[in-house]
Amino acid sequence: MAPLLLQLAVLGAALVAAALVLISIVAFITASKMPALHQHEEEKFFLNAKGQKETLPSIWDSPTKQLSVVVPSYNEEKRLPVMMDEALGYLEKRQKRDPAFTYEVIVVDDGSRDQTSKVAFKYCQKYGSDKVRVITLVKNRGKGGAIRMGIFSSRGEKILMADADGATKFPDVEKLEKGLKDLQPWPNQMAIACGSRAHLEKESIAQRSYFRTLLMYGFHFLVWFLCVKGIRDTQCGFKLFTREAASRTFSSLHIERWAFDVELLYIAQFFKIPVAEIAVNWTEIEGSKLVPFWSWLQMGKDLLFIRLRYLTGAWRLEQTGKMN
Repeated sequence: MAPLLLQLAVLGAALVAAALVLISIVAFITASKMPALHQHEEEKFFLNAKGQKETLPSIWDSPTKQLSVVVPSYNEEKRLPVMMDEALGYLEKRQKRDPAFTYEVIVVDDGSRDQTSKVAFKYCQKYGSDKVRVITLVKNRGKGGAIRMGIFSSRGEKILMADADGATKFPDVEKLEKGLKDLQPWPNQMAIACGSRAHLEKESIAQRSYFRTLLMYGFHFLVWFLCVKGIRDTQCGFKLFTREAASRTFSSLHIERWAFDVELLYIAQFFKIPVAEIAVNWTEIEGSKLVPFWSWLQMGKDLLFIRLRYLTGAWRLEQTGKMN
């Protein structure tokens, strides 16, 4: 009996090893190169408040604003106004208190099929194109791709990515700013502050089904085991970067869809960019684009492939990746 069990154990281990080798080969062969940073001709311009085309700036230009806010938006005509009203209300009040404070909000329409761009452009007309700009992508790139396009056209010393649903209270940007400040001195002027919902985990578990709770814990384990250590909530869409950190991480990003946050933080840890995790106020908003089971499955696959592609050398981290 014992020899048979030993043989089965050896066979099982061999099958697992073979499966891992096969998955690694698949990950290597199917690995795409850096997503094209090329802009379509239409994406090199934005419309000013008068409807006239103006050329977008570049992340590699010197900053002219203190804060850029990048809002990725896909079919967000209904949820976007609530977020924009809160964000611009806060930013305008802050500017009145401190006239030296300057900002811009960049809404990136990620190939929407609804009126997202028109809704966003109304804010450009109201506040002026120096404060609100709309970039309309020719085709859908995914959330990570949309954020990257916005960041590469930003003018801020610090750059905030914020979801269009307004789930995070916008004034919490001050918490992230304090988190960045506490990380000083910044190596090569690079630092990141991540908004976090980890402190709300017990409450969210009480409201979720056992199946969704199991998926959540499984995803968190894979993130920790395969990619990112020391950050409990990698997926919160409220993150603040120094300009240099945004340039370095997004220039090296391969994944453009839901798991892009994980690769982004993997890159940050590879380059030893200091990262702070800051608790923020967050409320779940109806209308999420995620389909729970299939989205988690896709992200799980992405996590495994992130790790394997870097390990096998299919993906290599580069210092820069300018757009043309």
